Amino acid sequence: MRHEACDILILGGGGAALYAAIRARDADPALKIVVASKGLFGKSGCTRMVQGGYNVVLHPDDSFDQHFDDTLRGGGLINDQELAWTLVTQAPDRIIELENRFGCYFDRNADGTIHQRALAGQSFNRTVHRADLTGIELMSRLSEQVMVRDIRVMNEVRGVDLLFDERHERVCGALLLEAHAGELVRMAARAVLLATGGAAPLYRITPASLEKSGDGLAMGFRAGAEFVDMEMMQFHPTGLIAGDSVMTGVVLEEGLRGAGGHLLNAQGERYMARYDPAKMERSTRDRVSRSGYMEIRAGRGTPQGGVLLDVRHLGKEFLLKSSPGMYKRCLSIGYDMATEPIPVTPTAHFQMGGMRIDTECRTTIPGLYAAGEDAGGVHGANRLGGNGVAESIVFGAVAGDAMVRHLPESAAAAPSAAESARIAARLEARAGDANPFTLRRDLGAVAWDRLGIIRSAESLGVAASELDRIEEALGGVGIPADRAGNAALHERINLENLVGVARLIQASALLRKESRGSHYREDFPETSADGLFNTFLSRAPDGSIAAARRPVKFTRRRPEDLQGDTVIPGDKAKAVAPAFTSEI
Repeated sequence: MRHEACDILILGGGGAALYAAIRARDADPALKIVVASKGLFGKSGCTRMVQGGYNVVLHPDDSFDQHFDDTLRGGGLINDQELAWTLVTQAPDRIIELENRFGCYFDRNADGTIHQRALAGQSFNRTVHRADLTGIELMSRLSEQVMVRDIRVMNEVRGVDLLFDERHERVCGALLLEAHAGELVRMAARAVLLATGGAAPLYRITPASLEKSGDGLAMGFRAGAEFVDMEMMQFHPTGLIAGDSVMTGVVLEEGLRGAGGHLLNAQGERYMARYDPAKMERSTRDRVSRSGYMEIRAGRGTPQGGVLLDVRHLGKEFLLKSSPGMYKRCLSIGYDMATEPIPVTPTAHFQMGGMRIDTECRTTIPGLYAAGEDAGGVHGANRLGGNGVAESIVFGAVAGDAMVRHLPESAAAAPSAAESARIAARLEARAGDANPFTLRRDLGAVAWDRLGIIRSAESLGVAASELDRIEEALGGVGIPADRAGNAALHERINLENLVGVARLIQASALLRKESRGSHYREDFPETSADGLFNTFLSRAPDGSIAAARRPVKFTRRRPEDLQGDTVIPGDKAKAVAPAFTSEI
């Protein structure tokens, strides 16, 4: 085991991690900052995969209040309102910084202003983008900024667990594992940021970067952090179907629906008329995903087990201009979206629940921060498209600034040697012939069928039993004496973390006996007037999950403030209905 030290340790390689590193370096250039990226620097995480864009109030006819209210309505009114307000009010500053300091370029209108398009669930066209390749633009520029600041990046290095001081009072580092060398690194740090991304790859169908395995969430739970609303996992309605390829589940983003794309079942019906006749395909992601899933389950799906996205009427010229990445991606597997409907399926997309943080990204553990999908509360029960990358950028900046601001309170402390040894012992060589890759497929099927788009007490009970079985089988996976470059070892660690996150989702889903946003209970299909609470989970002394419910804190808006008309983006018509109801 190698011993190193830094001032700030950032675990993650996506937008939140890189932005935090940049802001921390700019706040104090003398600090030693380390970014440990599980994947390749600049290529890791899901920010690079963002197509839709970044929600921000720029137009004079838009307002913070409108963006805020859309976010709360979309979130089923259970958002942490202070976090949502931080997102909305700081998003413009970050766009200005991205363009004017970091060199990002976003699509323009004819008059030179930034173009903003419609994404579902919003009352104004406020999504800034670079065609459908927004994430590549962001990550390319952020990577450049990290490099010119000479911030140390550790490539293909994962966090194994967090480390505490000898008195177990604060996090003061992490045990890291270098994938290629197989060497363990005990990295001491005065502040640690978890920005590793969520656990969407827990599910059988997902567009998420496959190195994401809920590592930060699992480490946070084992360390004792409190979690909020872990039942809320977002499914995107239109994941591409590409047979058994890993491309199945890759998102065809909702700008296509915002521009007027149609969703059809195998009979050619625009089935959203059954579920949300006012908004149709522009309904929120939770409703559209659930509607597609129900069409498939009712036997109205395609032979590939999906539905169809039809954008032929938008024209090839428009598609090539607005969505060149998606157009080429479809062509690469034999579909021309300009001439034929594209088979799609709901796909596990985004973790809305996570560690509870304050408006400075501090978790409930001193010294530990979280941002991006490792943190919960911003989106409530359903994330609006375009709010995800905005969250990563805004709260990455918040975390970077806050860690530097609070460092004087954090004297350097050596991580507990005994704890480091205990964690390292989990990776000692042992015999075993169970196949972790087979178990991973089993876990994906369990999550999809039992913890997925539609749930019930029965399905959640079956999930608990299946998770027990998989966890027991996991004990039979061997650990090689030589850890260098061992894919099976990393899959074993991935599985441990994913099973842990799955248990948190299951526990929270049992606690919420209603349907709200992305959480749909078949046995409780209505949205309850008594459902305005948040679910909280933490680790009990015996290692089990302690669960609680607490009323939502309405610090800026009351539910009655959000009743009434909601404008459909791009339409003059208004839908007179509370936008936060989840009945379909």
